[in-house]
Amino acid sequence: MGMILYGMLLNINDISLYEVLKEKGISKIENPIIVIDRKKFLLHLFDDELLIKTYKASFGKNQSVIKINKNDNVTPIGEYKICEKKISSKYYKELKINYPNINDAAEALKRNYINKDEFDAINLAHKKDECTPEETNLGANISIHGIGEYDIIFRNLPFTFNWTNGSIAVSNKSIDELYNVVKIGTPVKILYK
Repeated sequence: MGMILYGMLLNINDISLYEVLKEKGISKIENPIIVIDRKKFLLHLFDDELLIKTYKASFGKNQSVIKINKNDNVTPIGEYKICEKKISSKYYKELKINYPNINDAAEALKRNYINKDEFDAINLAHKKDECTPEETNLGANISIHGIGEYDIIFRNLPFTFNWTNGSIAVSNKSIDELYNVVKIGTPVKILYK
């Protein structure tokens, strides 16, 4: 319990996205871009090239650099887009990303992680600007989401605890802010540098 109280003290100075925009003299984020830094456990929200706000993030339980299948609990690295926004009973709100991208699928096909039919299904979804099918061996259930009912605990830990299936978790307050400004098609870059 002492750890959570300490975490609450660390988070007390967190200002809202509305206040950040007001300080920067911006009324609206026109071209949101999300850049995720897996090494630093951060999610950065940009408006074009202007950094707007940085959020603390958690990732997949498995910290490997390369995601090779749907059950490995690794957060993928690459360039994606938001393909769906939804309210979630488990994680509060979700911004689903179109993982795997064509590069992920081509590499997986080359290494025999997926077959040609799975590659073709992923390729077709990307051509249609849709979320990728979850039925492939790479999976596709990767999103930026809230914490859900355990928000008070996880958001107030003074350290990063990676617990997801490969998705990116932020506090419920943070996903509220992101959900309100992010659009379908918003670019998402996941880095590990």
